[in-house]
Amino acid sequence: MFQNNKNNSDISRNLKLIEILKCELLSAVSELFQTMIKSAKESKDAAVDCLVDIILITYTLGKRMGYDYSKIDKKMEEKIKTSILQEHHLEKWYGDLSELKEHLTRRRE
Repeated sequence: MFQNNKNNSDISRNLKLIEILKCELLSAVSELFQTMIKSAKESKDAAVDCLVDIILITYTLGKRMGYDYSKIDKKMEEKIKTSILQEHHLEKWYGDLSELKEHLTRRRE
């Protein structure tokens, strides 16, 4: 019986943490948008901080939802490859997705 209560407590705690992370993600996106309105000089570092927060929150939210980090990475790499093949605007106009793919490949090595 005590084991079951511990499992219920862990599930409840995990669900609460997921809700917290969802709120933090919305807050980080909002902060990024607000930062982008400001002048480029004062917002450059703040925008990078917001982007990093979004990435960290997204990874940890995925983890709390039951996906390990490597699965998220693999899925992202698949999405990048598909978007390159489908000539997404980021790729077609700027080559950003190929550049990101190369970055991720170099980082792994």
